[in-house]
Amino acid sequence: MMVPAKRRLRAVAVMRKMITCAICAFAMVAVLSVHVHVQVFPSRVPVLPDPYKLPTTTTQKGRTEQQQSWSREVVPPHSKAPIGPHQIRQLEGITAVPALKLWKPPPNRDYSPCVEPSSNYTAPGESSGYLLVHTNGGLNQMRAGICDMVAVARIINATLVVPELDKNSFWQDTSNFSDVFDEDYFISSLASDVKIVRKLPKDMLGVTKAVKHFRSWSGMDYYQEEITSLWEDYKVIRAAKSDSRLANNNLPPDIQKLRCRACYEALRFSPQIEAMGKLLVDRMRAYGPYIALHLRYEKDMLAFSGCTHGLSASEAEELKKIRDDTSYWKIKDIDSEEQRSKGYCPLTPTEVAMFLTALGYPSNTPIYIAAGEIYGGDAHMGELLSRYPLLMSKEKLASVEELEPFRKHASQMAALDYIVSVASAVFIPTYSGNMARAVEGHRRYLGHRKTVSPDRKLLVRLFDKVERGKLKEGKNLATRVIELHKKRQGSPRKRKGPISGTKGMDRFRSEEAFYQTSLYSQARISPKVEDEQQPEGGTAEAGCGSRDTECTYDICEL
Repeated sequence: MMVPAKRRLRAVAVMRKMITCAICAFAMVAVLSVHVHVQVFPSRVPVLPDPYKLPTTTTQKGRTEQQQSWSREVVPPHSKAPIGPHQIRQLEGITAVPALKLWKPPPNRDYSPCVEPSSNYTAPGESSGYLLVHTNGGLNQMRAGICDMVAVARIINATLVVPELDKNSFWQDTSNFSDVFDEDYFISSLASDVKIVRKLPKDMLGVTKAVKHFRSWSGMDYYQEEITSLWEDYKVIRAAKSDSRLANNNLPPDIQKLRCRACYEALRFSPQIEAMGKLLVDRMRAYGPYIALHLRYEKDMLAFSGCTHGLSASEAEELKKIRDDTSYWKIKDIDSEEQRSKGYCPLTPTEVAMFLTALGYPSNTPIYIAAGEIYGGDAHMGELLSRYPLLMSKEKLASVEELEPFRKHASQMAALDYIVSVASAVFIPTYSGNMARAVEGHRRYLGHRKTVSPDRKLLVRLFDKVERGKLKEGKNLATRVIELHKKRQGSPRKRKGPISGTKGMDRFRSEEAFYQTSLYSQARISPKVEDEQQPEGGTAEAGCGSRDTECTYDICEL
């Protein structure tokens, strides 16, 4: 009676061992396959279902276009080696954050766009003359300037001639207005606000023009008195520059709303740019929710700011020569470490990698690099690539043929980055420049999409402690970084006013830009709501949104 029972037990034991061995074998194969894929092919685009399958083009050296950029973990001779996969997995385990929380947008507190004019807003009357505008700067500096000039034309009762784009900037872009923006839509959508013509009429070409450098951050009095008085002697006024010529605050609500309508509704990109931008967005979304990283680690930015932390002596010297040779960059002698300690430098790719890890984003997070050519290329991207292999760019997502119409035009290439950034699940700028401010403001207007603004001044202190061995990456660093950025994720807030103690033009310069932030009047918020969700501090001014469903009063936000 006992013998059959023993045999059955032995048989069961043997079967258990066989099943256990099979499971272990399958697990080992899975681990090895993932390890090989991540390590050997860190930047190869995975197979995507049609229509998202990406084209590849073979170069002269036989490598595909997609494999050329950031395809190897290259370590510059003066830096540490990137951390390995085992260390990455350890950090991910320590700093793990629920996926829903990583991608969840901030509360919008029931704000919605409020840009419709008030009941006493009238259509433009008979024009007093023509306003010519020469924009200046890169794409987003020109965008803000164009929208401001729409408002200025309204204030001085001018017919606006379609602005001329800057062709003499650092980027030497030859694009015309219609190459970058939808000119027809711009004119028609603002017809009830300002008269706009494509060109100056022939009978005005030979008249004497009043060429003016409009005073920076000027208000209504300046334009209604000093500039409007020019119509007595001139029929054409030419604005030599367009950037920062209109005050951020203390303007009539209808003027502020007009700026918003111009920026977020009238100033669309050209049809060909919109189509290409949508294609890039679709291809990025095929990977799932993605981060748009405005990695402002480009030669012009580093040369202008004087930021050389982590660079070799020869690289620092190259940047200094560029700054010295660029006549319109006034400040030549810059202390790089002082700049960095004050938070005036863009985060380096290595610092970005540490920041994303501390926030809790896993290594399989899709990241779109919204930038031009990264200074130093692969040599400075090693750490970021080792932690986040799914680094994409417009050059990786599109073929050479698809990008060819835009490739030689910096503004058009920047417009593609702008579109992909606005559409992303999360936007993270590494520097608070013109594009960072423009995209942040646009995302607020579209419903307060998640925008994480790094506190660079405090972050570099933490990163330096890690570099010196006084702080380890992991839970302690993650806790500090997350706490620092709880209120820096794009939720509604009032625009920050000037820095205390500043005077004159410095006072205006230190204000937060109109097109960047939310704003509203606390007087329009019920005490109950205000107690429940205390907003961050700042000034209360009119802008582009409201809690009122009828949107008829002048308490708005951007």
